[in-house]
Amino acid sequence: MPPTSPTRETAHTPDHRVTTVIDWFHREARDLPWREADRTPWGVLVSEVMLQQTPVVRVLPVWREWMERWPTPRDLAHATQADAVRAWGRLGYPRRAKRLWECALVLVERHNGHVPSSREDLLALPGIGDYTAGAVRAFAFGERDIVLDTNIRRVIGRAWRAEPLPAAHQTRAERELADSLVPASAPASVAWNAGSMELGALVCTARAPKCAECPLRHDCAWIAAGSPGLDDAPRRTQAWHGTDRQVRGRIMALLRESRGPLALDEHCALDDVDADQRHRALTGLVADGLITKAADGYSL
Repeated sequence: MPPTSPTRETAHTPDHRVTTVIDWFHREARDLPWREADRTPWGVLVSEVMLQQTPVVRVLPVWREWMERWPTPRDLAHATQADAVRAWGRLGYPRRAKRLWECALVLVERHNGHVPSSREDLLALPGIGDYTAGAVRAFAFGERDIVLDTNIRRVIGRAWRAEPLPAAHQTRAERELADSLVPASAPASVAWNAGSMELGALVCTARAPKCAECPLRHDCAWIAAGSPGLDDAPRRTQAWHGTDRQVRGRIMALLRESRGPLALDEHCALDDVDADQRHRALTGLVADGLITKAADGYSL
């Protein structure tokens, strides 16, 4: 089900491409638990944090386990940071788990255990930036807001500006265009945000867009221009094997599975890692507040 049941009222939206995306979303939206009628603002917030740089298929089982264990911010606030990081599993970027746990503490302390709906209050939460604040306002509370993730940026860039891929950083002109496309009606704006995001995730993908299946194929500026530039655009691939990030991930995996501190400076499971790199990874994890060091070793 879509995140709301918006009317088809788009009289305030002059661009028919927005209406086309909304209609497509009503037909094609995936059934995701954070879109259901019984969703909670906390469930939406958790989903948005988990979905950052992580595909839906990996997030779904972790989100379900997380929400079953900690259905409210108060439940998570009663747990420890180590509990949250362990439950995060292999989603990657475990600082997101730390930030969610810190969010829960703040929500209990300042908001009586509830997720606020105002942009100012959301931005004051640990680790919550402009995109997440807009997404929570739109998808949890049905408010009109700008939600501008990579998928939406790609759809707008191609369909309206004939650009193969969005720039590394948002520009003022890009945000102004995005704002102009959001329908004035709150329900329609929610459907547009969710629909354009879904279109970018499923059809207007980065490297292999399914243009023949796209509802905007007859109105897309990029297709009309001959779909230029995609082969020449730099590929944003990040090496993994042997990187500091991989070593950090291995350390976190060892500590999640351990029942006590580990002497990771000399741990046999890391003896294939250069000593300087191992030290750098451990030091970074301690500095990030993800692990602690004591006389008997490291722990979450």
